[in-house]
Amino acid sequence: MRARLSDMFQVTPKPADIAGDGTHYVFKPSLVGGARQFDLTNEGLSWQVSGKSGIWPLDKIAAIRLSYRPVSMQSKRFRADVEDSHGERVTLYSTTWHTVALMARQDDGYRAFIVELHRRLKAVGSNAFLVVGINPTIYVAGLALMGLVGIAMAGLLVRALWTGEFGGAFFLVGFAALFAWQIGGFMKRNRPRRYTFDALPADVLP
Repeated sequence: MRARLSDMFQVTPKPADIAGDGTHYVFKPSLVGGARQFDLTNEGLSWQVSGKSGIWPLDKIAAIRLSYRPVSMQSKRFRADVEDSHGERVTLYSTTWHTVALMARQDDGYRAFIVELHRRLKAVGSNAFLVVGINPTIYVAGLALMGLVGIAMAGLLVRALWTGEFGGAFFLVGFAALFAWQIGGFMKRNRPRRYTFDALPADVLP
């Protein structure tokens, strides 16, 4: 029981564990469980995830998906999904859990690792599929839902103004602004699109 509790509340990774040259990255994706470690070595991408480990030669990396994935405790969180030629996938986040109440950002370490990974892939002439954002089907469904919500809110606003409920109208305007800022920002950053090794998308990197 003692070992489990120490695992749950241990503070990992420390800033010293994040290499400034982008060859080493460690983060803890959840409060319970161990940290995930990634290294760029002469053999390729070395990873240790949930008790499993492996090394993928850079020419065997088939795809990278970069996206913006905020959560309630951390609005500035980014994600990278790396897939090899056999369809196996590992995921990196730009944040790490420290305590029950603290999810910390690791912007510099995450960005350095992602940039260095792309630099090395370009150097070996990689043909990896590079894409930004969420699944196109989900994205289109999200846009449709946003449209329906917008129409419904516009209808309520017109009704509130027509009946003289100005307090309700102001509330709707404020809610609409918040909705557009949060959901609209998420959709804008995660618009499905391709990118190249020479032009990494700044909106899905810290």
